[in-house]
Amino acid sequence: MKSWLPYTAVVTAFGALLAAPLSAQGYSPKECPSCAGWNAPHAPTKLFGNSYYVGTDGLSAILITSPAGHVLIDGGLPESASLILQNIVALGFRVQDVKLILNSHDHYDHAGGIAELARASGAVVAASASSAKTMRAGISGANDPQYALLLAYPAVPRVREIADGDTVRVGALSLVAHFTPGHTAGGTTWSWRSCEGARCLDMVYADSQTPISDSAFRYASDPRYPTAAADFARGHALIEQLRCDVLITPHPSATKLWERLAATGDSPGLVDANACARYAATSRAALAKRLATEASSRF
Repeated sequence: MKSWLPYTAVVTAFGALLAAPLSAQGYSPKECPSCAGWNAPHAPTKLFGNSYYVGTDGLSAILITSPAGHVLIDGGLPESASLILQNIVALGFRVQDVKLILNSHDHYDHAGGIAELARASGAVVAASASSAKTMRAGISGANDPQYALLLAYPAVPRVREIADGDTVRVGALSLVAHFTPGHTAGGTTWSWRSCEGARCLDMVYADSQTPISDSAFRYASDPRYPTAAADFARGHALIEQLRCDVLITPHPSATKLWERLAATGDSPGLVDANACARYAATSRAALAKRLATEASSRF
């Protein structure tokens, strides 16, 4: 691996270059009370082999590297792009070697920085058909459960559409798309393998599985997205069956990524073969609770 550059030096250099134009696209605290916390800087972190965390403290972005070029998953908020670029460079990699940018789901906190990241790197952007439509527009459609709560973000003019089960490749890298809608209509989970020497692990970037919505939406049978609950159920079943040694999610807090990386003793660490099954079970229980609340008219 290339030698890492001093993180503070990279932040200073890239901050002067990129922060001004990107900050103008950010959101006010009134628009997004959580954004400042989500976008707190975080030093880049090696996960395993050629897989690195290059996102912010509260929003994941994953870099998978190869001599022929790199893949980036998710782009955080619009103002996250400069921090992600800094982290890529801090690891000793060239931004221009990012050849493909993928997405988990099309909300402003995970797709907001993709336009700038694609511009800076020249990478191809790929997503599910539903997510691609949103990303080209820069705002989600009315079928999104969170429609009334969502913010616009810089549109991505060109997005290649992928199908469920597609394998995307950059050089020797290959990542598989698993459609796991419910949180959004186009949600996608990604899986790949990373190796260190003879040891290889199955990596899973599982999309958000939380049944969150605006005040008008009902997961039981809403005409805006009538298959939402059924889509969630299929996604839960898929995630729990994936080969999964390392689980990552769009919000690192959803699966306690920082605690797992710091774990000692008998606590589950980053490598946890039961993590995907546990994530699916927790998400299934959350959906059941939400549906019960809707049925009792307390929602």
